[in-house]
Amino acid sequence: MIELTGVTKQFNGHEVLRGVDLRVAAGENVVIIGGSGTGKSVILKHIIGLMKPDSGTLCVDGEDLAGLSEEGLTNMRKKFGMLFQTAALFDSLSVWENVGFALKAHRHLPDTKVRAIVREKLAMVGLTGVEDRMPSDLSGGMRKRVGLARAIAMDPKIILYDEPTTGLDPIMGDVINNLISTMNRRLAITSVTITHDMVSAYKIADKIAMLYEGRICEVGTPEEIQRHSNPVVRQFITGSAEGPIRPLN
Repeated sequence: MIELTGVTKQFNGHEVLRGVDLRVAAGENVVIIGGSGTGKSVILKHIIGLMKPDSGTLCVDGEDLAGLSEEGLTNMRKKFGMLFQTAALFDSLSVWENVGFALKAHRHLPDTKVRAIVREKLAMVGLTGVEDRMPSDLSGGMRKRVGLARAIAMDPKIILYDEPTTGLDPIMGDVINNLISTMNRRLAITSVTITHDMVSAYKIADKIAMLYEGRICEVGTPEEIQRHSNPVVRQFITGSAEGPIRPLN
């Protein structure tokens, strides 16, 4: 479903991606781990076509993104849903207007139909009776779940998750992890998640990919990653200050 081959990207002479190779099969949940500032979010922006690689190729659902026009990229992005790190709800819009935003913008459905779909998607993430509330009235966990409902509103083939458990207590983080796993299975969605949360990574991933020095240095199942002997992987998953990874100043 998603294939990156030799993808490179630099900003102001600084190489962020130095030849990323990554394959995500249809229906698979791949979690990308790695230190802050290593380029995980840059990979997501390439996958959804917001950035173009300096070199290398990137294909989504059989299409080479480099060959798509702006209209083609817009149509391709309709295959995606995204859960942002902060949920990124529109503060001036109600819950139903947030969840139904893309439905109104791209499918031009009447409000009655949009509301019906919104109620269905909210129920799938464990929320009912909140359609007319404002984001400011919601807890952090509720905002994340509204963001997830918005991500699945258009029945996407692919969902990108940007640090889905950031800012949540461990219990609510586990609720979000369970929802992600359930959504992936129930809807047969392909997903790519970036996270620092190893508890989350182990729970939701089919495969975990470690990004280090601009490349994917290891890929494996959660069990394989936990047993891995690579010192870079060992240091990151154990959260040790000692090892080859040096904290950014």
